[in-house]
Amino acid sequence: MPNSPISAASLRGLTLAAVSLSALVGAQALAQTETQVAGRMATVTLPADAGNTMPVPAEAVSAAVPNLTRDNGAPIGANRNSKTAGDLGPVLLEDTTLIEKLSRFDRERIPERVVHARGTGAHGIFRATADISDLTRASLFMSGKETPIFVRFSSVIHPSGSPEGLRDPRGFATKFYTDQGNWDLVGNNLPVFFIRDAMQFPDMVHSLKPSPVTNKQDPNRFFDFFSNTPESTNMLTQLYSNLGTPSSYRTMDGNGVHAFKLVNAQGKVTFAKFRWISRQGVKNLTARDAGAAQFNFMTDDLYREVGKGNVPTWDLMIQTMSPDQFAGLDYNPFDDTKEWLDVPFRKIGEMTLNRMPANFFEFTEQSAFAPANMVPGIEASPDRMLQGRLFSYSDTQRYRVGANVMGLPVNKPLAPVVNNYQDGVMDGTGSTSNVNYFPATVQKQAAAEFGQSTYAVNATVDAKPIEKTNNFAQAGLFYRSLSAKDKADLIANLAGDLGQVTSDRTRTIMVSYFYQADKDYGTRIARAVNVPMGEVTKAVSEYEAAYPQQRLTVR
Repeated sequence: MPNSPISAASLRGLTLAAVSLSALVGAQALAQTETQVAGRMATVTLPADAGNTMPVPAEAVSAAVPNLTRDNGAPIGANRNSKTAGDLGPVLLEDTTLIEKLSRFDRERIPERVVHARGTGAHGIFRATADISDLTRASLFMSGKETPIFVRFSSVIHPSGSPEGLRDPRGFATKFYTDQGNWDLVGNNLPVFFIRDAMQFPDMVHSLKPSPVTNKQDPNRFFDFFSNTPESTNMLTQLYSNLGTPSSYRTMDGNGVHAFKLVNAQGKVTFAKFRWISRQGVKNLTARDAGAAQFNFMTDDLYREVGKGNVPTWDLMIQTMSPDQFAGLDYNPFDDTKEWLDVPFRKIGEMTLNRMPANFFEFTEQSAFAPANMVPGIEASPDRMLQGRLFSYSDTQRYRVGANVMGLPVNKPLAPVVNNYQDGVMDGTGSTSNVNYFPATVQKQAAAEFGQSTYAVNATVDAKPIEKTNNFAQAGLFYRSLSAKDKADLIANLAGDLGQVTSDRTRTIMVSYFYQADKDYGTRIARAVNVPMGEVTKAVSEYEAAYPQQRLTVR
């Protein structure tokens, strides 16, 4: 995710509140809460007995049989069999127990984040305000229940020493220390993403990062990538609006982005999206003001305001859909380049950040978030980006911080951790057990009650894109929801970077995407970056010919 995405040239402006899409999509909020962001280590000699065998004391058998857990403290329901697509089917990447077990084993013999390097964290409390036991058996959602949390805000593409005013999506990651283990809701301030398949993530990040030749960030590189990735149009439109330069971490919303699977005590499945709504409002800077802002202004703001007792609060909202509702959508419900614009929200909790870390490195820098850290009642959906993140984020943290990353205070669950993982860098479990395998006479169990939901898969295995792409419609909706001033800022911000692209073809294709989102949007960008409209309409025709099933009426 970029800065203007990114150039310093497009970082200049005025504080503005984000616009609202509510007028376009109808009433999407309950209890007067607006949900659409477009609305916010001596040499020694051996002792004589060095070769003697050390006696191993007999293992005590506890009266209660402890249940095996994952590193995040969440109990597991199976520890001998992998999740497969049927009796003869392949093993699924979404088997987070398998992936964690193998990854931890690979690192038993013992760097800056690639993305989200620049960040600030805070402690707080989450309080559930609604009973949603009809949707999920996750214990943290019992009405009135309070759960400690740690939140890390961040920029995405820029390095740790970068100014906080650079245009970029902002990470919004929340770690819930629940009594069933840790749940990490890892998202951004924007509700959508650039790509819909994790296969493209390394490529996207490479394009946005500095050139391996010049070590400079280059719009020619990232727009080359995006011109071949039409689904990025929605995210680019939102990022180049003033939402790409928020005025503070307190005054931005947060989004889980992906759909998740909620499972209740009866096994019923409902799909859901989560959104944090800032009670402080959604307030942004223009590119000019963001470029002129103090180097550390967003971090300074959070420390200052929380220190004064001016604690920020967010409402947690949820959208839900059942599988039988999917057929009526003109987009894939698990496509993370889309919002569920036509699905209402309801408030289920509120979060307050009330304490800053006593030691920045120990907490904020060593905090490790991973979408794979889920608890009973919350599972992965088929979202292709989420499915890849289930492996990638946890694997990144074990590489970056170490195999025992979950033993650090900021990451350690409050729930007891019971597993057979061992050794590695900075192991501090204090384990004295001789039984580090399963099954064994000394019992540990994986109770079936903690097993994940089952589902049928009847499909041909292939590597194909999704069918309902609808790459441009929501970008158009967002554009049309902006005020005249916000539209002008969007055009100026986007043209500041796209105008630096030397390839006429790349500029034309990018403009054709914006034109397919909205004619006025595309026309104004074309004029700003000197692309003839004849070339734009030609590129649109070529796109429609290549993807006839995606043809839509351009507004």
